[in-house]
Amino acid sequence: MTHMTRARVSSCALAAAFLVGITAPAASAHHAHAGQAQGSHTRIPFTEAEVTASDDGSYTVEWKAPGIRHVAVRANGRTVASGGSTGKVTVRGLPAADRQWFDLVPERGGRLHLADRLIALEGAVNFRDAGGYRTADGHWVKMGEIYRSDALDKLTTADLAKLRRLSVRTVYDLRTESERSAAPDRVPAGATHVVADVLAGSPTFTAMPTTPEEGVAMMVEGEKFMVSGDTAKTAYRTVFGGITDDSSHAVVFHCTAGKDRTGWANAALLTALGVPRATVMADYLASNDYRAEANAAALASMPAAQAAVYKPLLDVRPEYLNSGFDEVRERFGSFGGYEKKALGLDAGDVRDLKRDLLVG
Repeated sequence: MTHMTRARVSSCALAAAFLVGITAPAASAHHAHAGQAQGSHTRIPFTEAEVTASDDGSYTVEWKAPGIRHVAVRANGRTVASGGSTGKVTVRGLPAADRQWFDLVPERGGRLHLADRLIALEGAVNFRDAGGYRTADGHWVKMGEIYRSDALDKLTTADLAKLRRLSVRTVYDLRTESERSAAPDRVPAGATHVVADVLAGSPTFTAMPTTPEEGVAMMVEGEKFMVSGDTAKTAYRTVFGGITDDSSHAVVFHCTAGKDRTGWANAALLTALGVPRATVMADYLASNDYRAEANAAALASMPAAQAAVYKPLLDVRPEYLNSGFDEVRERFGSFGGYEKKALGLDAGDVRDLKRDLLVG
């Protein structure tokens, strides 16, 4: 979170404030594959699985695999824990790594290759993997392929070296020209930086809200613009064109807070891959957790009345994302219509996307 100072709110700063939720006027006072099975068409029996890293260097690994009697948890080439069809284990004593990967190996069927979703960086708080989710038909979204993030301008030299080791090749910058000029991206050596400006000078947002209710309404309308606005469609078409090009992986797309423009990009990606809406929503709402400290600091710097107005702009809420999906239905008839008419993806592109990013 940048230290906030008194500033005039220009139209571009406005967009940064309520669409990405990171800047507000101050108060006058691997290239590894998650879900990688032993063969991409081998059925994966896990219905739930997650790795969570703790500050003390330990990892919690949880899973559900109905009908499976034994699951081995492997890391760094050795078995570190085991359990039955349902398990929750804590693994300690592993050596430090850029990203600790675990293989969940069932007695039969495909294994899962998972890591903690968050990529720990010194200069970003919401850089996380888009993968590690199960689709409605039992496939899993690979990890280590697509990442979503907040601003990259404060990445340290160590951060950049880590992202290079994680094979980040392409960075899609969803921010406005003003945001990019004020806080230029830092990208790992060898990575391609691509501008995909969702707002691109759009006059859609012209005034800051004066009440919390106006703030909520602004976020709802902003989400609709990300679905049907001309500049938004162009930007997301650019991003999805890159995602469907497997040679550009690993891909990062980001805005300033990594929650609104980035949030819709990831919601659209997961939906295209067949991830259930409830899971898509949970991923979207997770920005509230990852950004909790930064958002709390921003609100604490304001008088209570002003903080009440700004809180809806810093949050992600179910009604925001739902308004985007409502806009998809109203403007395009179905998500398939949105894929074709807005994102430029035909049925073959979607099949290729699933072939590249799903296993099991």
